[in-house]
Amino acid sequence: MKKLMAIFAAFVATLVTSGLAIAAEGAAGGDSNRAVAIAISAGLAVAIASVGAAFGQGRVGAAAMESIGRNPNAADKLFLPLVLTLALLEALALYGFVIAILLQGKI
Repeated sequence: MKKLMAIFAAFVATLVTSGLAIAAEGAAGGDSNRAVAIAISAGLAVAIASVGAAFGQGRVGAAAMESIGRNPNAADKLFLPLVLTLALLEALALYGFVIAILLQGKI
């Protein structure tokens, strides 16, 4: 529960700082609410994608290590699916980052 609260606190801090930074920068303009909403959306995109990928990578790694521990002879057969799964999970995190960059371009 403590880890979940720490992750949630980091998530909220990221949202607040990105929103405040954009709000301070765009306060002189007339459309600052839209800019703040886009900045918060960009922060959400990165945060959700990275948290999801991190949990997924942890579960995949734990399952692979448990499988290798139960049957060490299958380590060669488990390596390729493990690496492919980790690469796909990392791609999901990068997609979130790309979405955030595209959203920031709309400000």
